[in-house]
Amino acid sequence: MLRVKRDVARLGLDVSHFKGSRTWDDGQLKRAVAQAVSWDDVFTSLGLRTPTKETRTRVQGHAIRLGLDLQRLETDSTIASSPSMWRLDPMRLRDAAAPLAAAWFTVRGCTVSFPVEQAIYDLLVESAEKILRVQVKTTTTSGATAQVNVARRPYSAQNLGPRMPYDPRVIDYFFIVDGEYNIYLIPSRVIAGRVGLVLRRYKKFIVGNAAGTLGASADAARGTVVVSQSA
Repeated sequence: MLRVKRDVARLGLDVSHFKGSRTWDDGQLKRAVAQAVSWDDVFTSLGLRTPTKETRTRVQGHAIRLGLDLQRLETDSTIASSPSMWRLDPMRLRDAAAPLAAAWFTVRGCTVSFPVEQAIYDLLVESAEKILRVQVKTTTTSGATAQVNVARRPYSAQNLGPRMPYDPRVIDYFFIVDGEYNIYLIPSRVIAGRVGLVLRRYKKFIVGNAAGTLGASADAARGTVVVSQSA
């Protein structure tokens, strides 16, 4: 089979009409692309009404190899996924909090490092005076009942060990983001020995709000709150 393919390539024979396991040929793909305004139109024209991710990749890759003009289709895809279409997901706040904390400290002239290996702290923040160890916490709760866990679980099977307070001698600050995207910077010694906080008692430690940065007003943030907590 390989020898036949090499001979065909050497002779420059047209094999575009060979489909193999495909249900469409090169000519059908060319016509579909020429008439389509989106990739979904292409797939429909080829009879692929519910294409898998692998099928989509194969079709798109084949169109690229044929040198077809795909700019119109790519532009449509970009418009379909514009930022205005992306909705805030409060449950992803935990993933965003550490980069948010790093940005907060960086624009204030600090140098921020993330530990390479697992450590008790999330960030090392080098200021003009000293190096600070910062633990980042989040909660999607908000308002008067907003609470956040400020505890850790020492390693145990299935992570079922009891929650323990952080030692204030190894953590300097807690950087906390609540469900309204308020940012708290609380010295660890202020909450030493605690495993949970009711945030209304710590309003004086609010140092900003990230709603604007994340593209949401405080009112919009309140409208998307889900009552749950992230460690």
